[in-house]
Amino acid sequence: MHCSMDRRKFLLNSAGLAATGGLASLLPISLNRALASTTTTLTIDRRTIEVMGKAASVFGILQPDGTSGITLGPGDLFRVDLVNAAREDAIIHWHGQKPPYLQDGVADMNVSLIGGSGSRTYDYAPTPGTHWMHSHHGLQEQALLAAPLVVRGADDVKADAQEVTILLHDFSFRDPVEILAGLTGGATPGGHDMKGMSGMGDTGGMAGMDHSGMNMDLGSGASSGDGMKMAMPDLNDVAYDAFLANDRTLDDPLVVRVERNGRVRLRLINGAASSAFWIDLGALSGTLVAVDGTPVIPVAGSRFPMTMAQRLDVMIDVPAGGAFPVFAQVEGKRDRTGFILAAPGARVETVSGTAESEAPAVDLSLEMKLRASNPLTERPADTVLAMALTGAMSPYVWSINDQAWPNVDRPVIKKGQRVVIEMRNRTMMAHPMHLHGHHFQVIDLGGAALAGAVRDTVLVPAMGVVKVAFDADNPGRWPLHCHNLYHMVTGMMTELVYDTFA
Repeated sequence: MHCSMDRRKFLLNSAGLAATGGLASLLPISLNRALASTTTTLTIDRRTIEVMGKAASVFGILQPDGTSGITLGPGDLFRVDLVNAAREDAIIHWHGQKPPYLQDGVADMNVSLIGGSGSRTYDYAPTPGTHWMHSHHGLQEQALLAAPLVVRGADDVKADAQEVTILLHDFSFRDPVEILAGLTGGATPGGHDMKGMSGMGDTGGMAGMDHSGMNMDLGSGASSGDGMKMAMPDLNDVAYDAFLANDRTLDDPLVVRVERNGRVRLRLINGAASSAFWIDLGALSGTLVAVDGTPVIPVAGSRFPMTMAQRLDVMIDVPAGGAFPVFAQVEGKRDRTGFILAAPGARVETVSGTAESEAPAVDLSLEMKLRASNPLTERPADTVLAMALTGAMSPYVWSINDQAWPNVDRPVIKKGQRVVIEMRNRTMMAHPMHLHGHHFQVIDLGGAALAGAVRDTVLVPAMGVVKVAFDADNPGRWPLHCHNLYHMVTGMMTELVYDTFA
């Protein structure tokens, strides 16, 4: 990395500032390289944060120095000892990674949970890009059991940009089990034991459903099976108390000091349990260069939609002398969170956590523009899996092909096949669908074929149709599920099983 000693000092100081916001958002190369020859300890534990002046007990995934998550440099291996000090069972999924199946971080018939005083070791070659880690057990993800997982490539080093990693969350003071009970009317989802999975420690009344934004158009790409435009999707299952960016609200935002006329790479991660956002760069404009950690043909803009579990990498040139808020506004609502990029010495003014108007529903307007920098090689599909996304708000049960996990028929695929999945949403809610252990390419949106982005999570709009393709090159048991946490735990999940695993 070509930079002066003064700039290195600046980046080190900036990293310290970012850490005070709850995450080590800026990590110097020298620290990354140290990880190449050592094993990093990550500990699942409880921690206390302050939200709107009130203490809240949440989870964290921390290194011994308090750094949240992990950042690796080019060529580093993912060598981690994961220690569970949370006094309840847990397991962490390495979202966006393609490890050997047994290291994916999902409990099943071949992989157990990590006990309340247990540990587990992981060692694999990581996939570059902006990724994250989160619980894949019960409702712990809602209680902030998540952290960044950034793997920097050689091109990132050459770019010589200041990196800012932002993890977004939706937050409630209620226990997540209570939130789920409010949605289901107290019914326990089939096959799931909710005991000990999430306790926040600070509970209130029963959670109600929030459909304040339901009179929204679906936006580009959303259509019914016959291509007709639909309207009025259901939005926002849960009424949250706050929305967080690196554990903070706009009442007390993270302020990142940037160089004068500096270049910044924003690594944005939507870690929310059930909230989609519009990223609004405010007075700035940027260039989107990657989604879900995978490069795309650059797309310029100032507003980008982002559903649950997706990641956006945006390059921004920050003008000298000013302070510039960057917002994440919840679809269908005026609520927003965010952070501030500020030049040295610039005055930072108070920014409201409420926008002037409601945001529209997150849609496929960006997805339709995206083109992969490194698309899949062209070849015909060996198998096509037709999946209907089914379910309803009442009773609150979500499913695939009218089958709720774990009582599902597993799709049959074979190692080496080119697999196409056609996901047809027959519900009035959008579903962010995530496949473990693979990256897929988006090849069709609402009947319009395209050589779209390569990613691991795609939004299927209400009554919309999305097709993706991937190569079955990583044998194992791989979940495919909606990344709205409450949809997944009430049934919207299946798994793809192939090669030697029964």
